[in-house]
Amino acid sequence: MLITSNEATDRVTTAHRAKLAYIYVRQSTAGQVRQHQESTELQYHLVDRAVALGWPRERVAVIDDDLGKSGTSSTERYGFQRLIGEIGLGKAGLVLSLDASRLARNNRDWHQLLELCSVFGVLIADGEHDRLLLGLSGIMSEAELHQLRIRLHQGERQKAARGELRMPLPGGLARARSGEIVLHPDEQVQSRLEFVFRKFTELQSARAVMLELHRHDLMLPVRPLRGPAPHEVEWVPATSTGVLQILHNPAYAGAYVYGRRQSDPLRRRAGQVHPSTKQVPVDRWPVCLRDAHPGYISWEEFMANQARLRNNAARHKREGSGVARKGQALLQGIAICGRCARQMGLHYSGPKGTYPVYKCEGDYNINGTPRCQEVRALSVDAEIEKVLLESLSKDQIVVAVEAVSELESQARLLDNQWKLKCERARYEVERSRRQYDEVEPENRLVARSLERAWENKLRLQEAVEEEYRAWQREQTGPLTNSERAEVIKLAKDFHRVWQLANSTERKRIVRLVIKDVALEKMNDSEWGLSANHVANGMRVRAPGSKARAVILHLYSNKSTGEKDQAARDVWDVRSRDSGESE
Repeated sequence: MLITSNEATDRVTTAHRAKLAYIYVRQSTAGQVRQHQESTELQYHLVDRAVALGWPRERVAVIDDDLGKSGTSSTERYGFQRLIGEIGLGKAGLVLSLDASRLARNNRDWHQLLELCSVFGVLIADGEHDRLLLGLSGIMSEAELHQLRIRLHQGERQKAARGELRMPLPGGLARARSGEIVLHPDEQVQSRLEFVFRKFTELQSARAVMLELHRHDLMLPVRPLRGPAPHEVEWVPATSTGVLQILHNPAYAGAYVYGRRQSDPLRRRAGQVHPSTKQVPVDRWPVCLRDAHPGYISWEEFMANQARLRNNAARHKREGSGVARKGQALLQGIAICGRCARQMGLHYSGPKGTYPVYKCEGDYNINGTPRCQEVRALSVDAEIEKVLLESLSKDQIVVAVEAVSELESQARLLDNQWKLKCERARYEVERSRRQYDEVEPENRLVARSLERAWENKLRLQEAVEEEYRAWQREQTGPLTNSERAEVIKLAKDFHRVWQLANSTERKRIVRLVIKDVALEKMNDSEWGLSANHVANGMRVRAPGSKARAVILHLYSNKSTGEKDQAARDVWDVRSRDSGESE
C-alpha cells in the first residue's frame, strides 16, 4: 500500500506504528555523495516526516548502506537486500524514500518490493505520487537510465572513431605532455619487450618465452590500473598470462583499437553484477586505426603472431596443429587423414609404448563406427626425414651464414638485458643515497629507515652484478674465426645437425617446410602422402616414392624469413652440442 502526504493520517494505523519505519537513503556514485550533499541531507530529513506520521524517533531506522552504489541491480546493494528481508520478516510498517529511483532503477527489484509491501501490508511513501504514478515512476527511472547509457556509448564510440578517446596504455607505451602516445622512455622497458617479441618469433610459443625469461631471471614491465593516474610501470615475474597479454595487445603494433572485448549476457555467473566479456575477432573490432602511434612490431608481424597463437591453442581442432611437443612422431599435429580430411591423432603402441601410430578416430569417437585408418609412423617419418634432408641441402650455405649471425645476435641481446638490469640496480642505489642525504642528521627516526633501505639496495646491486659476472663466465664470448668456421661446417653437414637435434627441434624444422601431410593407407604394405605448404597453399598428392619430389618443390618456395628460422634451429643444436662436448 502506498500513501501521499494528504492521506497519511487516514492510512496509518496503530498496527503500522507498532512496527518500525525504515528510511532508505541512496546516492548512485561516490562523487554524488561528496558533491550533492543537499540531496543526501534531504533524504536523511525524511526521519522528521516519519516522526510526524506518529513513529517515535527511536523506532525509525535509517538504511544508508547503499550510498555510492547504483540502483541498476540489487546484487551488491546490501542495504536494499536488508530492507527486503525486514519487510519479509514482518518488522516494517512504513518505508520512506525521496523518490522511486532511490529504491530501484530496474523493474524486477521495484515490483518485487511493491509485491512484498502489498502482501505484508507495509506502507510506501515518497510524498509525491499515488500507487499508479509511483509504479510508472519506477518504470521511467529504468528507461531514463537506458537512454543515458545509449547516449554515453554513442558519444564514446564517435570519439574513439577519431582516435581521441583515451584508452589505458600498456607498460611499454606512455603519453607525452602533448597527449601523443610514444614508446616508454625507459630503455630497459623497451629492450625487454623487444626481447619478448623476438623470442616468440624464435620459439613460437608463449610458454617457451616465459621459461626463457625465467631462465635468465628477467621480469616483465606492467602498468597496473590501480588508483588515480598516472599509473607507474612495475616489474613483475614473467608468467604465461603476462606474455600472452603482451603478444595479444595491438597497441604494441602501433594500432589504436576500441572494442576488443564485448559483454556476453549468457556468460553471467550467479551473484555477478556485470556480465562477463568475450574477445572479439580482429576483423570485427569496431575501431582499428593502424599506425596511429609508434610500436614495437609491425601490423603484419602482429597478425602473424595471432595466427601462431591460435594455432598453438587449437591443437585438438582440424584447423590447428598446436605446438611441437615431445615424442618421436615427426608429424604430430600436422598429419591429416587422406580419406576423410580430419586431423589424425597419435597413439603409441608396443610393449613399452615406443612405436608411434597415426590414427584417424573421428567417426569412431562420434558414433562408434569403425576407425577410418591407422598408419605406422616410423616408415612415414623415415621418408619425410629423407626428403627433408635432401631439400634442405640446397640452402646449406644460407643456413650456415644465418647461423653464425644468429649466434652473435643472441649473445648481444642477452648481454644487453644484463647490462640494463645492472644499470637499474645502480640507479636504485644512487636514488636511495640521495634520499638519505636529504634527511636531517638529527632526525634519526627517518634516517635509520632510509639507511636500511640504502643498504638493501646495495646488497641487491651486488647480487645482480655477481649474477652478471657468473653469466659472463658461462658464455664463450664473441665467435673467433675458428668457431665461425666450425659453425659453417656444422651447418653444411645438416645430417649431423639433424642427428643432434631433439624431437621437438626436429618437429619445428619440419613445420618450417610443411604445413600438413595427408596420409592414406592403400594396403598393408603401401601408403601415400601429400604435402601442403604454407606460403602458396599448393596441395599435391603423390603415392609412395613420388612424395619426395613434392616436398622438394614446396621448399623451393620458402621465404627468406623462414630460412632464417631454420638457421636459429641450427644454432640451438650447435649450442647444445658444444655444451655436451665440454
